Amino acid sequence: MTSAPRTVTVLGSTGSIGCSTIDLLLAEPDRFQVRALVGGRNVKLLAEQAKALRAELAVINDESLAGELAALLSGTGIRHAAGRNAVLEAASIPADWTMAAITGAAGLEPTLASTRNGRSIALANKEALVCAGDVMLRAVRDAGATLLPVDSEHNAIFQSLAGSPIKAVEKIILTASGGPFRCASLEAMQTATPEMALKHPTWSMGAKITIDSASMANKGLEVIEAARLFDLAEDQIDVLVHPQSAVHGLVQFRDGSLLAQLGAPDMRVPIANTLAWPDRMQTNAPRLDLAAVARLDFEAPDEVRFPALRLAREALRAGGGAPTIFSAANEVAVEAFLNRRIGFLGIGDTIAYAMEKLGAPKVDDLKAVLHWDAEGRREAETFIARGQRNSVEGVGLAHA
Repeated sequence: MTSAPRTVTVLGSTGSIGCSTIDLLLAEPDRFQVRALVGGRNVKLLAEQAKALRAELAVINDESLAGELAALLSGTGIRHAAGRNAVLEAASIPADWTMAAITGAAGLEPTLASTRNGRSIALANKEALVCAGDVMLRAVRDAGATLLPVDSEHNAIFQSLAGSPIKAVEKIILTASGGPFRCASLEAMQTATPEMALKHPTWSMGAKITIDSASMANKGLEVIEAARLFDLAEDQIDVLVHPQSAVHGLVQFRDGSLLAQLGAPDMRVPIANTLAWPDRMQTNAPRLDLAAVARLDFEAPDEVRFPALRLAREALRAGGGAPTIFSAANEVAVEAFLNRRIGFLGIGDTIAYAMEKLGAPKVDDLKAVLHWDAEGRREAETFIARGQRNSVEGVGLAHA
């Protein structure tokens, strides 16, 4: 007897993770029934996706594009809506599997809304756990939902654990490509342009996450996220720079065993792992050819040239709202760098300033999370507007 199609919703369908997800869904259209697709501003792509997958509902976040979406879907029978409330309603529609891939703090509320279904949530939004870790995990637990990590590193840990209890784990190791500035001097990084920072050596990603990879803020966010996902202390999470991007994560067990997950640097692999979980599905992702790779290099990260990683660890140890402030300030700094308002090294300076100013305030609910997210953004913008250049080494974390 043929089983019923698995119902799915994709939040952030027009972004890089969303497009990879759509690619997998299109490869097996009879296996999945698309309840809702949610996009940001790319209304033409959203309409194309909705028609190709025969989605029940398509929602565009930008309310000014409601008319254009309606015109593009006219005669298809696909329901459509626009605006923030419509996004939250789409996220709340019961679905067996929801891809949570709306980036940044904007994805917090939709991701939380998706947990209420008590089904599987494929988490690609780091900020949901970084900014609102306790709130998010409590919502997942209360709803009886299952959180499946999509980030290649966290998915690698998830696969390497293979059901082993966390008490058997000594530590985990997240790998980092090192980005385009892995071998660059501080002097060279001082004059780096957005174009240079966007040239990632191995991964094809959106602009924000690519800049985060260049600054290693992305790895800092992943350290915080890993602590939440796997219930680990900060000193149980190591980072190694691995330029080949073949090994995505490793688990060191108490008995001395070290298990790793390897694969080509293609996000369809971890997405497929969550989409078919607990089964496996076929993908068109390239296969890793170890003979062609020939060697696997590892090195410790340089937290002087890449202070964002150090600051993220400080935020994790401080707890409270410190991770929220780290993430918020980083978002503002990345946007400022892409708009050429600050230099590349100004990203770390901006984060450090906001963290020093605001410390680690108490965060108990979503309202508090959003408040300290806004405060982190405000302090970051203040720092950028003043054109200050504090020494990263001289700025510490103020504890509340």
